[in-house]
Amino acid sequence: MIKTILKAAENFCTHQIRLPYTVNNESDNSKAFIAFIDIKTEDSKIYRVYIAGEDGFIQKVSKLFLEEDESDEETLIDMALETTNLIVGSAKVIAENPFTIGTPNFLKIDYLDFDYDSLKVIKVEDNELIIAIKEIT
Repeated sequence: MIKTILKAAENFCTHQIRLPYTVNNESDNSKAFIAFIDIKTEDSKIYRVYIAGEDGFIQKVSKLFLEEDESDEETLIDMALETTNLIVGSAKVIAENPFTIGTPNFLKIDYLDFDYDSLKVIKVEDNELIIAIKEIT
C-alpha cells in the first residue's frame, strides 16, 4: 500500500510541484499540517493514510494552485486537505489492487506523534511531505 501512495506522491512532486525531491524513511519531526483519509480494500481492510506537509511544502501547493505567496492558516489547512485528496485519489487510479477512498479530514498542526505501520518522507528543498499508513481494521 505504501508503495502505491508513495508513487502517487512522487508523481505529484514531479508533475505539480516540479522541483527535485528525495525519498527517505525518517522525518525531521517538524510540525506539519496533518490530514488523513481512510481507504478500504477489496478484502475489507481499512487503512488510515496520513499526509503531513510542513508549512513550507503546503505553502508551495498554495502558491501553485492559488498563486498566494503567503497564505493564512485556514487556506493552508484547505491545501493540506486538497493535497491529501489529490495524492490518495491518484493512488487509487494507479493501484493494482482496487480500493475505495473516503473524504479527507484535517487532524492538526503538530508533530507526527502517533502509531503507524509504514512511513515515507519526500523532501522538496528543505520541506517535507510525510506519508504514514496505519491499518485500523
